[in-house]
Amino acid sequence: MEDYKNKLGSLADRLKNDPPKAPLQEVHPVKASLDVKEPEAQLNVWIPKALLKKMKGYAVDHELSLKELNILALEFYLDARITVNNS
Repeated sequence: MEDYKNKLGSLADRLKNDPPKAPLQEVHPVKASLDVKEPEAQLNVWIPKALLKKMKGYAVDHELSLKELNILALEFYLDARITVNNS
């Protein structure tokens, strides 16, 4: 029993005196996104299946989500219409 106590005592001394051998992980805070996100609203529309298939194919080919594709298409359409109406 005495030998066990000596081993425990020496273990505690070794843990206190020896520096840790494994590198410590550094923790860095996550940087805030510089892009200010606009508030969003839901849009729910029914479209022809053929158009949806075209949209999905285009989105996959250009690595876009359907949401991103819809936003781009609507912005393009509205910008073109506003330009035509203002000239």
